[in-house]
Amino acid sequence: MADKYVIRVTAGTSYDVAAHAEVPVNDPGRGLRLASDLVEADVCVRVRNYRGLPRGAPGSSPYFETEPHRANGDQYSIGVRFRLKKPGEGKGGDEGDGKEGDGEEKGGERDGGEGSESEEEKDAPNGVLGTDLQFGNDFDHPIRDRLPPGFGTAMNIVRWWIDPGLEGDPYADMPYLYGPALSSFNAVHIGEGEDDPEKGGLWFEEGGDEEGLAWRREAGVPDDAKQRMKWALKAGNKEKWTWEYGRTYGVDFFNPYIDFNEFALRLPGFNLPIMKYWDGQGLREHRKRSHQLRYVLRNRSTGQVYLVVLFTLHLAEDVNEDGSLKPAALEALAQASGGKGQKGEPLPEPEPELELEPDEEDFREEEALGEARRKLSKVDLNGDGETNEDDVD
Repeated sequence: MADKYVIRVTAGTSYDVAAHAEVPVNDPGRGLRLASDLVEADVCVRVRNYRGLPRGAPGSSPYFETEPHRANGDQYSIGVRFRLKKPGEGKGGDEGDGKEGDGEEKGGERDGGEGSESEEEKDAPNGVLGTDLQFGNDFDHPIRDRLPPGFGTAMNIVRWWIDPGLEGDPYADMPYLYGPALSSFNAVHIGEGEDDPEKGGLWFEEGGDEEGLAWRREAGVPDDAKQRMKWALKAGNKEKWTWEYGRTYGVDFFNPYIDFNEFALRLPGFNLPIMKYWDGQGLREHRKRSHQLRYVLRNRSTGQVYLVVLFTLHLAEDVNEDGSLKPAALEALAQASGGKGQKGEPLPEPEPELELEPDEEDFREEEALGEARRKLSKVDLNGDGETNEDDVD
C-alpha cells in the first residue's frame, strides 16, 4: 500500500504550508535555513531507506551508520540548530540570507500573538523557560475516527517507556501531543555543534561548547543525555533552564519507532500499521490523497510557533516527474493542513469520517502489553547492567 505514496518533507516557521520550503532529505551538503521575527534555524532531516522527494534524494545517510544510531537502529532524525530572538528584535529587518532553499517567512502564531508577552516571559526576560518550550505533534482537524485499534495502548507504551513527559489529547477536535523540549530531544547541545558531511550533516553531541558546558553544570544539568531527559521531567529542574535569546542551541530528535516509508509505528512488542487504517476508509477524496505528520517547536505560554517540520505522504500519481506537485496534491496539502485552496478560498468541509471498530484479529491489547513488558524488561536503559522500566529511552 505504501508504494502508492511518495513522501515529501517541508519546513517553515509557521503552520502556513504555502510558505514552507522543501527539505533536502539526506543531503548533508544542502541544509535548509529558516528565519522569522522569532527564530533563526537550520534544519537537517534524515530518513533511513528514503523513497521520496526531491527526486534523486539519497536513499539513506551516513548518520545511520554512525554510533549510536547504528546500534539503535534509528529510522529518522530531525536535527535543528536554532537561535531564539527576543520579541521585537527581528521586526523590520531582513531575515533571509538569499540562499537557495531559504524558507524565510513572517508570522508563526496559532494561539498567541507574535508580540504578546506572558507573565512567564516577564519573569524570564532573557529567554523562554524550560517549562514553556515544547516539541511534539499536532493536527488542525480531528483524527479520532482514523486512529486504529490499539492506538491508546501504543500511547501508553510511548509515555511509559519513551517519553514520560508527553502530554496531550489525540482524540480532541484539534489533537496534539507535546512534551517539554528539554526532555523530548534526544540530544541537547549549547553551541554551534558540528556540520559534518561524513556524519550526515548537522551533528550534535549531548553537552555543549566550553561556555555551554559550564552553564549546564552550574544549573545542575547531567552531562549524559538520558539522565538529562530524566532530570528534565521534574518541574523544578525545568525551571532552572532558560532557552536564552541570542544563544545558539543544537538539538536532535531521533528514534527507531516510526517507519516513514510505511507510515507505521513500531514499538517494543507492538506494531501499528497506521496506513492500513488511513487509506481507503471511504473518506473524501482530498483526505485519501495525502497524509501528514507534523512536528512543532512552540511556546506553551504564548502559543507562538518557532518551527514546523511536516512529513506528507502524497499519492504517487499526484507528483510530476520533476518532483513538483500536481494541483490535486496541492489542494490536498492545503486541506489536510487546515489551509485554503490555491485561490485563497476555503475548501469544502469534509464529510463525516467513518468510525472504525476494533478488529479483534488485528489487535489484542493484553497480548500486546504483555509482549511489550517482556521486551522492555530485558532492556538496559541505564547502561549499568540494570534494567529500569521507569526510565526514558
